[in-house]
Amino acid sequence: MNPLPAEQLRETLSDPKLQLAIYDATGRLMQKRKTSIQPEVIDDFQQYRDQANRIKKHTIENLDYYLEQLERNLIARGGRVLWAADAEDAKRQILELARQKGVRKIVKSKSMTTEEIDLNESLEHAHIEVVETDLGEYIIQLAHERPYHIVAPALHKTRYQVADLFTEKLGVEREEVIEKQTMIARRVLREKFLAGEMGMTGANFLIADSGAVVVIENEGNARLSSSAPRIQVAVAGIEKLIPRAQDLATFLKVLGRSATGQPLTVYTSFLSGPRRPGEIDGPEEFYLVLIDNGRTRVLADKDKRQSLYCIRCGACLNHCPVYRKIGGHNYPWVYSGPIGAILSPQFHGVAKDPWLPYASSLCGACAEVCPVKIEIPKILLELRREVTEEKTRQGKTGFEKLAFRIWSWVMCRPSLYEFGASAGGALFGGATEWLKKSPLPIKVPPLENWLAHRDLPPPPPRSFRQLWRERQALRDRTGGAPGKDQLH
Repeated sequence: MNPLPAEQLRETLSDPKLQLAIYDATGRLMQKRKTSIQPEVIDDFQQYRDQANRIKKHTIENLDYYLEQLERNLIARGGRVLWAADAEDAKRQILELARQKGVRKIVKSKSMTTEEIDLNESLEHAHIEVVETDLGEYIIQLAHERPYHIVAPALHKTRYQVADLFTEKLGVEREEVIEKQTMIARRVLREKFLAGEMGMTGANFLIADSGAVVVIENEGNARLSSSAPRIQVAVAGIEKLIPRAQDLATFLKVLGRSATGQPLTVYTSFLSGPRRPGEIDGPEEFYLVLIDNGRTRVLADKDKRQSLYCIRCGACLNHCPVYRKIGGHNYPWVYSGPIGAILSPQFHGVAKDPWLPYASSLCGACAEVCPVKIEIPKILLELRREVTEEKTRQGKTGFEKLAFRIWSWVMCRPSLYEFGASAGGALFGGATEWLKKSPLPIKVPPLENWLAHRDLPPPPPRSFRQLWRERQALRDRTGGAPGKDQLH
């Protein structure tokens, strides 16, 4: 089992600039969401969440039917569907298609699914140039990093870091003004769009009854990626389905508000096959790559299949106190925050990163803001149970079992518990200041870590049981409930 990345976490927590960048960015997104869902802005936002949850639940429970319907309708519009069982299968098929069509340059819009399967790296190894055209993704690509956030991949980068990056990678004069940095990227990417032979996008939604791929964005780069090159490839997980075009209205109401606080994102594109006769732009060929990559395994679990409802808005990340402290790169996979804490163990198995389900305070903020009402804390608890079962299977819970047996034995004997609590309080009280100022004689990492980030409070002068007995004695003397002034 892989340990928690302690050294990397310490670096993140001790970097004040990074901490400020994360808090500022997520804080702005939180506030924008809060403003955009006020009753005077949208009538009963919660009813749209309820409706989105019902649509997703129905779709996931009938996924096979809607996938077949999607395929039929897309083929009828001149497109082709490629089915991929896993990441390797998807990369192989896309690479074969690129080679078959003689493609050497690909322009891509933002796609978490292609990040999930490490598509760029595979294409680059085959000497095919791949350019991310979303500004944040382009910055991340130049930095050779993975996304820090589902919606804002370069959330952790300051404008000064971007200025240094552009100067180093693009050979331009150093520019710290954000608007001018955007224009630099725009000039470079315009040339890439014109030279691109294949355009590639992800998909926010797949509409079964019309065979359409819906791509939602704010920069217009996805629209260019899907219309300028002669070949268009959309890559999507099989869970992105919704049954009908009219269902999309519900998700448009909740997605923009949950992600960036916008009533509606700037561009909503419907891609449904190659260019038709008389149309002035659009691809000559259109392909949809549908990826499983562990999704059917999640689908088979009735208790946790609601994880597949996720529409990748990032709201749970913005509101999560753990994500806002440790950032996106401390999570082991491309999906970070609460949604990553439940998706990664289900896709890769709980044995790979057993600490992930515990990277949560279970405060419930993620479930409160999820636009499709995924019960993330409930799934985290279920995954914690699976982690414990895995540890038991591997024989790694002997000490824990012994500790809990001793705890149970003591808790069933009130007088022994009270004696232990009194003795422990007395010893602890004398050791508090010493523990704060002196190194531990025996290294105990959990205690050291705890003391590194928290004050050690002194024990109370009287225990709860002592206070309770005093209260009862006072009640007996006064013949009734004591007044508030008598309880202190």
